[in-house]
Amino acid sequence: MHLREAWRKLREGGALMVGVPDYDRYLQHMRDKHPELTPLSREAFVRGRMLARYGGKGTGKCPC
Repeated sequence: MHLREAWRKLREGGALMVGVPDYDRYLQHMRDKHPELTPLSREAFVRGRMLARYGGKGTGKCPC
């Protein structure tokens, strides 16, 4: 594994541990699984993930 790839995985893992949502991964998921839908804006995505994590109406599932 190259140093750049190892750093990316470490950064992703750290972000997941503290609950930071990964918008780029969400966009890839939307392209792969739901191409007919319009993805949320970054702001709407983060707001939805924070609500889901900290007791909002979100389900904790796919935000699409």
